[in-house]
Amino acid sequence: MRAVVVSQWGGPGVLVEREVGRPEPGMGEVLVRVRAAGVNPVDWKTRESGGLIAWGPVPAVGWDVSGTVEAVGPGVTLHRVGDEVYGMPRFPQQAGAYAEYVAAPARHFARKPASLDHVRAAALPLAALTAWQSLVDTAGVTAGQRVLVHAAAGGVGHLAVQIAKARGAYVIGTASAAKHDLLRALGADELVDYRTTAFEDVVSDVDVVLDAVGGDLARRSLKVLKPGGHLVTLPGPDGLPADAGDVHAVWLLVEPDLKGLEEIAALVDRGLLKPLVDTVLPLEQAAKAHEIGELGRTTGKIVLTVA
Repeated sequence: MRAVVVSQWGGPGVLVEREVGRPEPGMGEVLVRVRAAGVNPVDWKTRESGGLIAWGPVPAVGWDVSGTVEAVGPGVTLHRVGDEVYGMPRFPQQAGAYAEYVAAPARHFARKPASLDHVRAAALPLAALTAWQSLVDTAGVTAGQRVLVHAAAGGVGHLAVQIAKARGAYVIGTASAAKHDLLRALGADELVDYRTTAFEDVVSDVDVVLDAVGGDLARRSLKVLKPGGHLVTLPGPDGLPADAGDVHAVWLLVEPDLKGLEEIAALVDRGLLKPLVDTVLPLEQAAKAHEIGELGRTTGKIVLTVA
């Protein structure tokens, strides 16, 4: 099968397409024929140096998958051949989504949202699960709470805005002014242009902050949180404030999650969650996809199609 792998650690140019052996599903696994693969910041961060990923003998890239079940391994009852599924298999272990086929545990996949094609479904798993596990599982967002989403137009951010809104929260987002109209259409109640205004000067009494940016944002966010509020940061544990006081400050690493995928699909099919796709490229242009992503200017997600 065709697959994009890392020839050596480094820039986008180290991504090469190769013919590799097609995987076979083991016990409790399914083989998925990949129709589209989402591209995430973790993809290019691990491509640079390997990161924390447990790489196999052939360093394959990517986690977001939308496709069709091609075969099922012994003991699998959740999916059948021909089912359309989506998921984020094996993360943070190696998955190899930039390929024609992926084999992984059956419960790392859920039925694809019926209202989405494979390209838009592939834009969801890692980013939507990150937002869901941050806001719902970790912070327990409920109706009436005030939620601040940094980088609200990004891959995680634009989905977090919608998930928080679907749970009845008052949603505040930071984003450049050019993206405010789009974010209002997605449900944001209040927006701050981070290029001209320090959010801590105009935002207060927040119950939950989701920080997908890093740097000093987590520390600055403590100033706007209520006592007992939740700060969830995504870039890494080094970004957590040394002394968060009476705020619940945590670093979250997203996990494969069947229940979360099913909840996300239900929101999509109810019209409450819409993934935004910024750029679609064929598999053989994976390096270009990484180049675009690393500019940090995309609104929503980049997706690779697999013919």
